[in-house]
Amino acid sequence: MEILEAFDLTGCVHSAGQLAGCDPKTVKRYVNLRDGGGNPFTRAARPKLIDAFLPKVEELVEKSRAKIRADKVHERLVAMGFTGTERTTRRAVQAAKQAWRAGNRRVYRPWVAEPGLWLQFDWGEGPRIGGRRTSLFCAWLAWSRFRIVIPTWDQTLGTLVACLDATLRRIGGAPTYLLGDNAKTVTIEHVAGVPVRHPQIVAAGRHYGCTVATCEPFDPESKGGVEATVKIAKADLVPTNANLRPEYASFAELVTACEAWCDQVNTRAHRETSVAPTERLAAERGRLHPLPADPHTTALGEERLVNDDQTVRFGSVRYSTPPGHIGSRVWVRVVGDDLSITAMTSTGVTEIARHQLSTPGNPSIRDEHYPQHPNIGGGPKAPRPRPRTKAEADFLALGGGAHDWLVEAAATGTVRVRAKMARAVELATILDTDRVDHALGLAAAAGRFGEHDLAAILDHLSQAGDPADLVRADENYSAQPGTAAWKQLGA
Repeated sequence: MEILEAFDLTGCVHSAGQLAGCDPKTVKRYVNLRDGGGNPFTRAARPKLIDAFLPKVEELVEKSRAKIRADKVHERLVAMGFTGTERTTRRAVQAAKQAWRAGNRRVYRPWVAEPGLWLQFDWGEGPRIGGRRTSLFCAWLAWSRFRIVIPTWDQTLGTLVACLDATLRRIGGAPTYLLGDNAKTVTIEHVAGVPVRHPQIVAAGRHYGCTVATCEPFDPESKGGVEATVKIAKADLVPTNANLRPEYASFAELVTACEAWCDQVNTRAHRETSVAPTERLAAERGRLHPLPADPHTTALGEERLVNDDQTVRFGSVRYSTPPGHIGSRVWVRVVGDDLSITAMTSTGVTEIARHQLSTPGNPSIRDEHYPQHPNIGGGPKAPRPRPRTKAEADFLALGGGAHDWLVEAAATGTVRVRAKMARAVELATILDTDRVDHALGLAAAAGRFGEHDLAAILDHLSQAGDPADLVRADENYSAQPGTAAWKQLGA
């Protein structure tokens, strides 16, 4: 600029050269370049060894869509007779890639979401708990930017529909479209580029009043909102060296962490809207569709038939169910570390039982599911007296004490049981029946089954009264003042 300024002042190349301190030929060259519309700061291109091979470089970059490496291009150029260095090839390949990308750059049009229209969902790799892999179901309501993250053990169709049901009930309604990835649980195949939906996911969408859509294959930008949710959730919830989060001890701890994370991101102001997503969700609920009272059956899990022993089998393990469901169809689904058993009842779909997951060979049987079963606890089955003769019926008619006496006497190998039963019936006709039955209960508890033991117990009851009314000597009724006085003797 000093050279051109000096020339404009003097109008002579010699005088301008003297003022600028350069050769007049330099002044003349810059003046001619400016007058011709050129850029004085751009150096003139000099011939290079690779100029003759540039068409081949551009062809390779175009064919590979700017993916080819420069060292591979150099190998081909050397085979064609190129004698330059690999550094020259790398510069030429870089320039060709920049030119290709400039002409093939994807231009994004800003997407303006509409309230109540789109809900996007996707899966992310979750942390390992006890060496077992987990998955993070991530959902993003487009207009309100409300995020939901639900941890799961798998990505099966039943788990997907269950997560969608939980998501829709958490936001309080159903949008028009559910946009997801092209997983096999959503799209079973593509025919001529047209996605073929899974029939069960279509049925689930109709159940909730939504249309299930998928993004373009290998094009994550078409659902960038949920992709960002997956990225942020994995960065905060998965233990890494970047966040120094400790490992999770249990699946329940991961569930708690996900719920806390959702509360955190949904209650703070969003960068794009400057409003908390919870506030925008309250406004968007008016544009959402009402939800059905019961979830879709796919969300309930796998269907099972309740066997005659009131159990269902899942994972080669038997799990008990409450009474009243034998022969009916139920649904089982893994929820965290538990197995949820759901059935269709008179009040709708209801969870009838929940068991902790067990392993083969260790059935999960609950005693409360068998209230009338006599063998609760796995011990020996207690005998139930059933009279077959008139004498047996007369004895058992005395009461519960007679039942206990017969069971205990039979267990201890008592002899002449029938004769002793007849003697007890005779005493009952002479004395009060309740007194004899009470004495038989005491004899059974004390293990006294001799010839004259029942009469002796009756005589004792008539003289001393019921043993339950007696006060046994213990510390509460002792007259001993204590041993504190012995301390005065130095003992």
